[in-house]
Amino acid sequence: MSLRYIFTLILSVISFLSHSQSFTTSDSLKIDSLNKVGYEMRLTDPEKSLVFGRTALRLSKKTNYINGSAESHRILGIGYYYLGKNDRAISNYLTALASFKETRNLTGQAKVYNNIGNLYKEVNYEKALEYFQKALTIATKLDAPDIVAGHYLNIGIINYRTKDYELALKHTKKSYEIFLKLDNPTGVTLALQNTGVIYNKLNQHKKAEKILLEAYARAKEANLNSTIASINLTLVAIYMKFKNYSKADQYLKEGTRYAIIGKDTKLQSDYLKRAYELERKRKDYKQALLYLQKLYTQDSLELQTTISKKFGLFEEQSKFQAREKESAIKLEKAKTNRVVFTASIAISILAVLIIIILFLNVQKKAKTNHQLKILNEEISVQKENLDTVNQNLEKIIDERTRDLQIKNRKLSEYSSHLSHQIRGPVATMKGLMILEQENLIEDEEFIKEIGKCVNEVDDRIININDVLHNLSESGLIPRVVDKETKS
Repeated sequence: MSLRYIFTLILSVISFLSHSQSFTTSDSLKIDSLNKVGYEMRLTDPEKSLVFGRTALRLSKKTNYINGSAESHRILGIGYYYLGKNDRAISNYLTALASFKETRNLTGQAKVYNNIGNLYKEVNYEKALEYFQKALTIATKLDAPDIVAGHYLNIGIINYRTKDYELALKHTKKSYEIFLKLDNPTGVTLALQNTGVIYNKLNQHKKAEKILLEAYARAKEANLNSTIASINLTLVAIYMKFKNYSKADQYLKEGTRYAIIGKDTKLQSDYLKRAYELERKRKDYKQALLYLQKLYTQDSLELQTTISKKFGLFEEQSKFQAREKESAIKLEKAKTNRVVFTASIAISILAVLIIIILFLNVQKKAKTNHQLKILNEEISVQKENLDTVNQNLEKIIDERTRDLQIKNRKLSEYSSHLSHQIRGPVATMKGLMILEQENLIEDEEFIKEIGKCVNEVDDRIININDVLHNLSESGLIPRVVDKETKS
């Protein structure tokens, strides 16, 4: 494997990684904005939610923005849910959930679990609660109060439908308090609507009317068509209780219009029931019968639709699970391939590093050998110089040793002269001095003899000095002195 090939491979990997996420910040912001608008349109015009969701999805796929694509599928699911197309809604929700799991986006997962729970609350309360609880667990862990509030609201709806009104009221109030604290007007409106519905069921009609009228005003202000239709349905029932049929008729007509605008078939059917009940209360039995006939036809269709929705949900979920298993197998294979590819890259990089290290070691070794060679040459030169210095030192030492030997010998001879030759004249002078003290010798003779001894000592000292300074002399030889001159 050549170095050029390895470097080309590394550059290819870097290029691949740099293009693996090709979306820019502006693209992601645009996609998030489209999804947000689509979500906000759900209660006003769900068909527009679908338009925004599809646009966001196309851009997400084009830019490979996985979280954006997942949220787009969620928005599409919400749009289909409000249009009563539950089979298409569940398909989009499950796709969104799979993508959010892939990116480990817990916030997205919590939202989708909540959406799926909304689907099941029409056909299976137990299943709906299961999904709502999953969503609530994640939202509590994430400390996301807005999501937590939405889940409490939905759990309250399930409690209401299972006729546990006290628990429903408790969860709905929790939701209302959180939405109010977060200043979420839509959330507050929905919580007020659900609270009013529960109080109506508890036969606290005045309290229910007051709360629902507040919710109605808020919904009107925010153009929440579906919410207005739902609120009006309960207000019609309340005003029928109060026997205020004109107000009941007013809210019924307006609610029916909003249900048609929102294309909510279930609400339209509920309004037919309210219309039948109102006409029966008014004792307009002919009109009531017409509504009853429409209602019968509508109920037959709705029953078929509900059964279809129920089977559609389970069928679509089963299909998705099968697809998910197949995707999991493909994903596992892709993961294995990625691991092999990553391992190959790692081995290639490691091989390059080893080659570089070996190359550097060879260069370093060659440099070290060269330096060692130079040092050896320098040591050889220094050794030769040291040998020469040692030889010169040996010569100097030999010469100085010989010189010291000669000097020692001369000193020995000098000592011998001092003890034998010089001592003789000195002894003579001592004898002459004794003779002079005893007057046994004449003065002239004493002086003459003393002079001889002095000359003899001086002659011998001069001879010793000459020999000591002249190392070529082999010994001390008494010097013959001209006696005439000395005297």
